[in-house]
Amino acid sequence: MSDPKAPRPREVEDAVAPVDARIDSNAREGLTGTAAEDVYEPTRDPDDITLGPDHRPWSAQPSWRRDFPIDWPEDGFVARRDFVKFLVLTSFAFVAGQAWIGAKSLLRRRREQAEPATELKIASLSSLPRGSATTFNYPSDEPCLLVHDGDGQLHAYSQSCTHLSCAVVPELERGLLRCPCHEGYFDLRSGKNIAGPPPRPLPRITLAVRGDDVFAVGVETRTV
Repeated sequence: MSDPKAPRPREVEDAVAPVDARIDSNAREGLTGTAAEDVYEPTRDPDDITLGPDHRPWSAQPSWRRDFPIDWPEDGFVARRDFVKFLVLTSFAFVAGQAWIGAKSLLRRRREQAEPATELKIASLSSLPRGSATTFNYPSDEPCLLVHDGDGQLHAYSQSCTHLSCAVVPELERGLLRCPCHEGYFDLRSGKNIAGPPPRPLPRITLAVRGDDVFAVGVETRTV
């Protein structure tokens, strides 16, 4: 059995930390107010330490930035509440936009139904060769499209897609009218919706040809 009073090796003495007498006493006086305030805090990863965008020390940052201590590495993270708020506001804006488009379309249809059909010269055959198209407004400010196909037939429709009112464009070589917004397609000869989200055919513009002149004389709204 070793003698407790015998001197200990130097490496053992170095490994044993000195004990504060106040902590080792029965009253444990040294346990209160003697430890550093951050001694029990976990060590933070350097990437999580609050930094300014200019990477200067925190003490060199302006006072307003110290009042709002946001960890710069975590600045891209969005709180759950903020994310939910964003979703709600975006959904509300989408619904409001759809309602506005629907109301505008409904009012336009009622106005067109209430107005008597008018006759309007929209083009001349001499200025519209086969395989070409032109635009016009009818009966008031509604954008429309007149197409002279390769067979010499005339077709005229409202240019507003029946999905969300984007302007359709002719693809004469394919015999189609295409909505570039959401890839909706209509048949060039009939105006019927054949692909994509449009729910119904394009309104057809009734035409009359007198000599070299082409007239729009009415609007035919269709559901199928």
